[in-house]
Amino acid sequence: MKATHLRRYMNVWPPFLFSGIRVTRISDDFRHAQVELRQRWYNRNYVGTHFGGSLFAMADPFWMIMVLRRLGPGYMVWDQAGEIRFEKPGRGTVVARFDLDDAVVDEIRAATEGGDKVLRWFETEIRDASGDVVARYRKQVYVRRKRPK
Repeated sequence: MKATHLRRYMNVWPPFLFSGIRVTRISDDFRHAQVELRQRWYNRNYVGTHFGGSLFAMADPFWMIMVLRRLGPGYMVWDQAGEIRFEKPGRGTVVARFDLDDAVVDEIRAATEGGDKVLRWFETEIRDASGDVVARYRKQVYVRRKRPK
């Protein structure tokens, strides 16, 4: 699936659509992605700030998808673990940016060359309009070369 089609699909995918999450950019080469969450009445928590589950959801699928697409069809890529640390109350529009360097992809390829699995942590900051960090998201991705059939 092309990046533009994936972005359009994700923007109407119910978990994103009904949380107010919008994918604003996925580069054609899957090196970069950007996601935003606008605050609405339906995604606020009890005290009027962004619901933590929506902040987690906005970042959740991207590292796995980007690694999978960058490595290509010869690899199994799965989400292994995820965690979020809330730094300050999120209000207004918040943004998460994802950048996958070539060096990281090369490192994963080299580490899995012999058939070993790799567990790699990726980090993303979720920032508000003033640039302050609202949350720090971490995702652990499992990677292994596919075994020949």
